[in-house]
Amino acid sequence: MEKSERKTKYIFVYGGVVSSLGKGIAAASLGLLLKQRGFKVTIMKLDPYINVDPGTMNPFQHGEVYVTDDGAETDLDLGHYERFLGYSLSRHNNTTAGQVYYTVILKEREGQYLGKTVQVIPHITDEIKRRIAYFDGEYDFVIVEIGGTVGDIESLPFLEAARQFAIERGMNNALNIILTYVPYIRSAGELKTKPTQHSVKALMEHGIVPDIILCRSEAKLSKDVKSKISLFCNVDEESVIDAYDVDTIYEVPLILSKSNLDEIVLRKLNVEPKNLDLEEWKTFVRRIKNPRHRVKVGLVGKYVRYRDSYKSILEAFVHAGSINNTAVDVELIDSEELEKGNVETILKDLDAVLVGPGFGKRGIEGKISAIKYVRENKIPFFGICLGMQCAIIEFARNVCGLSGANSTEFDSKTKYNVIDLMEEQKKVFNKGGTMRLGQYPCRILPGTLAFSEYNQELIYERHRHRYEVNNEFRHIFEQYGMIMSGVSPDGTLVEMIELKDHPWFVGVQFHPELKSRAVTGAPLFIGFIKAALRKRKEKEIKLEEL
Repeated sequence: MEKSERKTKYIFVYGGVVSSLGKGIAAASLGLLLKQRGFKVTIMKLDPYINVDPGTMNPFQHGEVYVTDDGAETDLDLGHYERFLGYSLSRHNNTTAGQVYYTVILKEREGQYLGKTVQVIPHITDEIKRRIAYFDGEYDFVIVEIGGTVGDIESLPFLEAARQFAIERGMNNALNIILTYVPYIRSAGELKTKPTQHSVKALMEHGIVPDIILCRSEAKLSKDVKSKISLFCNVDEESVIDAYDVDTIYEVPLILSKSNLDEIVLRKLNVEPKNLDLEEWKTFVRRIKNPRHRVKVGLVGKYVRYRDSYKSILEAFVHAGSINNTAVDVELIDSEELEKGNVETILKDLDAVLVGPGFGKRGIEGKISAIKYVRENKIPFFGICLGMQCAIIEFARNVCGLSGANSTEFDSKTKYNVIDLMEEQKKVFNKGGTMRLGQYPCRILPGTLAFSEYNQELIYERHRHRYEVNNEFRHIFEQYGMIMSGVSPDGTLVEMIELKDHPWFVGVQFHPELKSRAVTGAPLFIGFIKAALRKRKEKEIKLEEL
């Protein structure tokens, strides 16, 4: 993207008291409000962990790995940013401490510091500032979310870099927001401001004075509570803003708008306001809160104990549900539980089943059992990445008669290796080098279910996987009624499958959930929920007949 003479303003978002308060949602909500006023906005996440990226981190610890168009494995907060802003971000929107230290150490090894002692200040902080300034001149606003909470030892270089950056840019070009917790003590019957006071004090000890305080709480703050926070935290009262619990995260921009957050930001940064348009967003939220219909969908996976492991899928259901005016009740099903011969008991009342992505052998047979059940009972099925691969294995075993068919990921000696590494991948010794990451094109076969959902021949979707459908078996699958409805433009890689004799059975090698956006959704999720609605109506008609 070309740089311009645009004067970029920077907004830093910090967190206090505890993690998981919703800094990502707050940053994304502010970004949406500024965007809907006609400004050009992007959001960055600075993460203090030493991992170079979250790609190797356990989903139970960190949640899903969010992949961008350019193949970066990033923090899941980038998903929130994209869903709210409605456009794609890149690897430059996520920085970890590991990336920063790795870059500085490489420069030191190459002699770029000319024999100087390499230190946290200035070398680490300078590298952080360089990354913060990457989008300088491209956007009106860059919102920078600093991960962790104020006081974390690993966050110190990021706080110092942000402090320096704000001073260098000048007070009219940088603004600090802290999101902090105001707990409600039920036995005392009151909200307590002391944790917020201590968080603000800790931030000021690092030389950073907040301009705005977002107060996370169970309920709205009274005028007395706001006055107290204002007085003891040295912030004007109108800049103490409610961020109370709401029914859906997509309501957060609306409540922040009611508190004039975006107007306050613009005034403090000396920017002329433009008209705010939230009508489409309000309709979207209204349908989430007051749907006409309701369906029950099963999500079969290996990491269901932690909902953030499937964050983008769950949010894609919300988007598709709103578009279909339907509440989507998602039942998380541990695939290992389905290995106990109880598939029918667990799945029979569902209107549709999605088998999710993942890596490794654990729980695979449970996924395959689930797919067999929904295929035979004509229940709408959606398989994503590993979910599609399991659908191939199930079809090979139970329809094509290829007994013992498997993926070489799970059984390297299988006779029917229907899922395998491509020949060129087998030559790569570095496992990470065999991954297909980021956005790739897919050509859709006209006249297929996939084509009717996308309504175009060439699409671009994001990938994160290593194994592919083995082309040696494609003719057998097609002979028994499977359609390779989406392939790579050169025809060598299977991207999408569907079945001829099933109401809605789709498997995809890519991750369509990663490009689902609030308001507009993702084509396959919208179609999947429509199919679930049809299934629900069929059941209701049968019950009426009884």
